Amino acid sequence: MTTIGEYLVDRLKSVGVDQIFGVPGDFVLGFMEQMRQVGKMELVNTCNELNAAYAADGYARIKGIGCVCTTYGVGELSAINGVAGSYAERIPVVVLTGAPSVVAEKKGTKLHHVWNKYASPRKMFKEVCVYTCHLDDAESAPQEIDAAIVACLSQQRPVYISLPADMVHAKCAAPQNNLEAITPELDQAALEEAVKEAADMINKSSKPLIIGDAEIERYKLEKQFAALLDTSGLPYTTLMMGKALLNEDHPQFIGIYLGNQSRPYVKNRVESADVVLQIGLVMSDLNTGGFTIAIPADRSIEVFYDRVKIKNHWYEKVEMKNFLEGLAKLVKKKDPSTLDIHKATDGCTFKKANGYKADPSKELTVSRFFDRVSHTIPKNAIVLAETGLSEFGVSEILFPENAKFIGQVYYGSIGYTVGATLGVAVAAPHRPVVLFIGDGSFQVTAQDLSTMIWRKLTPTIYLLNNDGYTIERLIVDGPYNDVNRWKYADLPTIFGGEKGFKVATEGELESALTEVEKRGNSQLNFVELILDRMDCTESLRHAGSSMAKNNFIETK
Repeated sequence: MTTIGEYLVDRLKSVGVDQIFGVPGDFVLGFMEQMRQVGKMELVNTCNELNAAYAADGYARIKGIGCVCTTYGVGELSAINGVAGSYAERIPVVVLTGAPSVVAEKKGTKLHHVWNKYASPRKMFKEVCVYTCHLDDAESAPQEIDAAIVACLSQQRPVYISLPADMVHAKCAAPQNNLEAITPELDQAALEEAVKEAADMINKSSKPLIIGDAEIERYKLEKQFAALLDTSGLPYTTLMMGKALLNEDHPQFIGIYLGNQSRPYVKNRVESADVVLQIGLVMSDLNTGGFTIAIPADRSIEVFYDRVKIKNHWYEKVEMKNFLEGLAKLVKKKDPSTLDIHKATDGCTFKKANGYKADPSKELTVSRFFDRVSHTIPKNAIVLAETGLSEFGVSEILFPENAKFIGQVYYGSIGYTVGATLGVAVAAPHRPVVLFIGDGSFQVTAQDLSTMIWRKLTPTIYLLNNDGYTIERLIVDGPYNDVNRWKYADLPTIFGGEKGFKVATEGELESALTEVEKRGNSQLNFVELILDRMDCTESLRHAGSSMAKNNFIETK
């Protein structure tokens, strides 16, 4: 026998959770204290619950699963936006809430944090989680906990566990077996037919191409994707959410495809292909260049996690993993010289080459900054980019070997990357972590810069200060897009760290980068970049116009 609290700790630990992110509150303190006494897992205190949810999301993208822990009502509702983002982006996060006691709920006691019915938060979380449970019975609690964690791993989405304060120490059966994700039901005949039809299409084509995206990474199928590329020899591109799916110096990688926002060669190469194999695509607005991807169905093979569409018909119960492995066996390797492959290294927007030379007195621009910083990102780095200018700029940087990209391209909650950077730095303490974020987004979640400094984490943070929300100004400009002008470079000192750098010219950027390089990973580095209010990449400008059109906004 064990206790419900210990059972939770053991089960989370067994699937890879070593740290939990959260904020204490009286209904969850009993569990937090028991967790401390058990000593198997660490609580990372954040400044607020929203950032805790973002941190758990970032942590899960590295470790495979994360956990956010809050108190009932006021805590969990502060976190729910972050959890919604994890649901949208298919990130496995366990939401653990310390709830009022079973006794209090049965009596209907008017406790603090209760605003309607005791069960109201549980109902709300059903909209952002694939499994919810309330552990008010000791005998069934182990089965509920196991079912929640298995659902989280199987569906790659958040789950919700409500733990009443008087159930933390309740006795229950100890864990009996290992937890494993449930694979989708397979139709072997449909799989074989789908693989054969897709292979025939590709083998008969003269100019095929592959597009890979986020679901490949979410379900950890990079090896299968790489094997298919190797056996087929086909060129490939990714959407923004699939950036750095494999090393970007891959000889078959031609660059990021964003519909009308793409570089001309990439756009033409994709849209002139006679067969396009689309694997794990997330067809959201920002991920498709404002829905400007136009690939006719008669040239399309669309592969999803648990089904495949070829031309205009579906094959159900066909898992992506099995399909990719089967296709790699049947597809014939084509001669690269016939496939019009221009490697991304030959023409990316911010080319990682030796051509950059600083003009010390010249005011810094977005294009020159991203061109310069592309030389500084180390191998094996984890690069986070905030929604807006940062995300679009980073997407056009050619990443070095084994670098990973994290951005909330689909859900797009501003401020996400501050908490996510905390989670990533905790999950991967020995990897370089680099964050690009705008001043407007930073103001939403800035507090947890202090948590990074407190825990002696060492990310490098580039804050693009363009005096407000440039991405919103590109949709429609107005005073509502302005923010207060903070002294950003002073904030690390206020939070207990070393003063940051304020950069307005190319010469000042060189000086700052020299100091950052000297410091290495010994401390957090913070660089504030002064940029013009409307300076941006062309791809972001196109995105702004697209969003204005999609939202029926008339501009003068």
